[in-house]
Formats: sequence, C-alpha cells, structure tokens
Amino acid sequence: MPLLDAIFKAYDVRGTYPDQINEDLARRIGAAFARFAGSDRIILARDMRPSGVTLTNSFAYGVTGQGVDVIDIGLASTDLLYFASGKLNAPGAMFTASHNPAQYNGIKLCLAGAKPVGEDTGLGEIKALAEDDPQPVEGRSGQVTEQSLIDAFADHVRSFIDVGSLRPMKVVADTANGMGGLVVPRVFDGLPVELEILFPELDGTFPNHPADPIQPENLKDLQARVLETGADIGLAFDGDADRVFLVDEKAQPVSGSLTTALVAKSMLEKHAGATVIHNLICSKTVPEVIEENGGKAVRTRVGHSFIKATMAETGAVFGGEHSGHYYFADNYRADSGLIAAVVVLELLSKLGQPLSEARKPFERYAASGEINTKVNDPKAVIESVAAHYRESGASVDRLDGLTVDFGDWWFNLRPSNTEPLLRLNLEARTREECDAKTNEVLSLFKEGS
Repeated sequence: MPLLDAIFKAYDVRGTYPDQINEDLARRIGAAFARFAGSDRIILARDMRPSGVTLTNSFAYGVTGQGVDVIDIGLASTDLLYFASGKLNAPGAMFTASHNPAQYNGIKLCLAGAKPVGEDTGLGEIKALAEDDPQPVEGRSGQVTEQSLIDAFADHVRSFIDVGSLRPMKVVADTANGMGGLVVPRVFDGLPVELEILFPELDGTFPNHPADPIQPENLKDLQARVLETGADIGLAFDGDADRVFLVDEKAQPVSGSLTTALVAKSMLEKHAGATVIHNLICSKTVPEVIEENGGKAVRTRVGHSFIKATMAETGAVFGGEHSGHYYFADNYRADSGLIAAVVVLELLSKLGQPLSEARKPFERYAASGEINTKVNDPKAVIESVAAHYRESGASVDRLDGLTVDFGDWWFNLRPSNTEPLLRLNLEARTREECDAKTNEVLSLFKEGS
C-alpha cells in the first residue's frame, strides 16, 4: 500500500496530514498494533497538534475493535508516554511528529516496559498487518478509559536527583508551544528554581518558531532571554519534549555530545564503574569522560532502538546521543530530556560553578556539526570515500555507515533512511583542521557520484 510505504520510517510512523497520514490509516495501524502487541490493553497519548484529536480517536477505534482496552492518558510528552508504558507494563502509542512542522503527525510505538518498536523490531510486521486492514473481532469490544499520570511522572523525574542538594537557580525554558509547556512546570514545581517558560501555550501550529532546537536559529529567543534575565541556564525542548538542548548563562549553546558527557559524569558518581552507551557520532570527549570517571564506554549505532537494545544487553546505566536524546536505565531505558536537565542542574549545584565553567573540561575538539548533502547514489559515494581512505592507515569500520578514524581527526558518513542524502559528522583537534578535513571529505562526494 503506497501510503503505508510513505509513512513507515526506521523508528516510527510519520507523514503529512491528511494526505499521507489520516484517520483511516490510524484505525488500521491501531488494529494492527493491537494484534502485534499481544496485550489486553494499550496506552494512548498525543501531543498538541490539532490533527491528533481525530487520529487518536480513530486509532483507539481500531484497537478496541480487536477486543483490546485503551488507557488514554491524553496530552503528554513522549517521555511521559514511555514512563506510563513502564509503570503500567503495557504497550504504548504516542501520536506526535516531534520537531516536524505543523502539517505533520505520526506515531511512536513501544511494547510493555517501554521496549522499542522500530524497523527491525516490529514496525515491518505492523505495516503488513495494517495493509490487510484487520477487521473487528467478534465478541468483546475493548473499552476506553482515561488516566492521568503526569504527577507520578513529575515525581519520577525528580527521583533522579537529591532535590535538597540543588542551589537556587534561574532557569529559562523554551518549550516552543510544544508539550514541554505541560510537563516542564509540573517537574520543576517544588524545586528551588525560578522558572520562566517561553511560549508555554500548547499550539501545534508553532506560531513563534519551529520546535526543533538542534537548529541554531531556533535558539535565538532563548539565548536573548537568558542574557536579559541573567539566568543560570536555558533549556530548549522539541515538540514532544523528549529532547533537550542546553544554553549556558552566556547564551552559548551546549552540544548534545557535551551534555552527554556532563550527564555521564554525574551518573558515574552515583553508579561507580557502570557502563555508559554513546552513539558513534558523539564527540570523542564522551568515551574519554566515561573512562576518566571509572566507567565503561560502549559505542553503538545511531537510533533509539539500537541504544535501548545495547543498554539491555550490557546493563548500562545511561546512554546519550548527539541529537539530544538521553536514556536512563531507571527510566525503563527510555529517553527523557527532562531527566537529563535536572541531572545537569544537580551537577552544577555540586560543582558550584556556572555552566560556562563546568563545560570547559569537556571542550576538547572542534566539530563540523551534521552536514547533509544531496547525492544521486549515497551507497556509491560511501564506497568511493571508503576506497579513498582504505590504504591511509586509518581505522575504518562499518558499524553505521562509514567511520574513518585517524586518531587526531575522524568522520562518520551515513545515508539518510528516507532521502538521497549523506550525513557527514567530522571532528578534529582544532577548528582550522576540522574545516580543512571537512572540505577534503566533501570534495570526494563528486568523485563518487
């Protein structure tokens, strides 16, 4: 079914509404997920996008038609849905398109205990079932009940820190009219924090700026407000509030890799000798900091399903991605930007330093950032680049795309899952070397096209 081909991605379901994802497909996917999950109940939530109301109703209709109950927790962040799945030990479905523009919607699915569902862990089977358009089963129809878990979630997030150790701070959070406007105030309630929220109104049309904090232009309002108010830290959340990016008191952005290093340091102080996961496009700073603090660093592919699976295999206490996803073993191995944020606040309190000082020991390399380049044949270009460096003496691996490591500089080249794009991430000792090596690798793209 062409429409299903267009919306089933590597990690979730996502497309434009109503031309790609609509109520009929939501019903089909709901029925398919009910059959796949094999549970007597499914937890359902949505973000603030207007289309989420009818889409979740249709999804619930599909689920209940299979004789499966629905626990509707209503408006929620994605990490709240994962918490609900873990706490209630039931599969979950979160209707969100995360950081995508207003015309998009989608579904993030998980099994009981927040176990991930991705391309290799069930999405293909769910897609095949949805293509067959499962009809309602005879006999019992499932029931829909409502349940609020937001207060339990807020308590859970705060349980990751010693609240009494926090020093008073001024925090500005830009929730970009996303779900952070609901969950951030509840989590910070009772903390010794003066909290100001930018754009707290839940509005899925994103009237102020896109809810995509990895893009520097979307941090400008937060940066300005941090300076205007003399805040200690700025927090930028994406649309479904499962990711966070930090801004220090001087309004300088903190990369996802640097935040991973900060959180890893804090987690290893509490869990001596533990394993910590990092994906392969994180800065080399991350494994260095893990090992310097007595931990074991494990490198994995990009993507939540790989991080969570590796955490389960290794018993890792924490995992981080450069994209702003931070995973915690005590959070059912699911990611939560809010947990990462409060852990950083606790670390700053213990260090007695502003973030601009606390970050300095971790700023060891210069990074290119993710550079996306459109090419005709991504696989051919990767093979051409690999051939160029094959006899160079560098370490080369294919864990996820192509990684070439010379020791003092390295890069990873990965194809997009959905577009004819190559994603380049490169890191070197200095800015000058980083820029020069980035141009060197990019120049090879034309040779391979």
